[in-house]
Amino acid sequence: MKKYLWKILKAGLQSGHADFKWKKGKWYKIEGELEMCSNGFHASKLILDAMSFVNLECLAKVDVKGKSEKQDDKQCWSEMRIVKAWHWKKQDSVALAIYSAELVIDLFEKEYPEDDRPRKAIEAAKKYLQNPTEENKSAARSAASVARSAAWSAARSVAWSAAESAESAARSAARSAAESAARSARSAAWSAARSAALKKTKAKIEKWIINHIKELEEIK
Repeated sequence: MKKYLWKILKAGLQSGHADFKWKKGKWYKIEGELEMCSNGFHASKLILDAMSFVNLECLAKVDVKGKSEKQDDKQCWSEMRIVKAWHWKKQDSVALAIYSAELVIDLFEKEYPEDDRPRKAIEAAKKYLQNPTEENKSAARSAASVARSAAWSAARSVAWSAAESAESAARSAARSAAESAARSARSAAWSAARSAALKKTKAKIEKWIINHIKELEEIK
């Protein structure tokens, strides 16, 4: 069974770090020598890894061939085409941030059982997701700020990433950029790493994204 990679693009299938617009189904080939981060088409085996490099507005499944260079979190290929692509909206980022935060919130609450600020940040993000009014957006922003304080207060413990993840969940509800969701997801993963469960947590996040794709609008 053929395995595809994942690529994150801006709106209109625009590359994140170059003035290049993709067309679905068309093969593209680089000119010159392949070089990671400098010349080549980049993608990742995991969507979560791909989200770390570009602000997510379109999610693309890509096919590759030709020469390649590979790292743990990304790959660089001489030839690439988009097989399928989907629109990724702000609400998708908020939902992902909430899921990621809830994966690790128990770590924070175990360390700080009396501190409910990250929990309130998650609830504020959920409220915004259900009803994205300006009032709820403002509340999510305030909760994010408070949860940030909780994160710093726990900065030297395993719970820091859990609190930061919760803060990102609320902040992603208050901002238009999708990078908050990626940061939240990665925070959840790093938090789990400190508790010897990185691989398992990343797998859960990746599975959530794969399932969520079914709800996204496909780009024709």
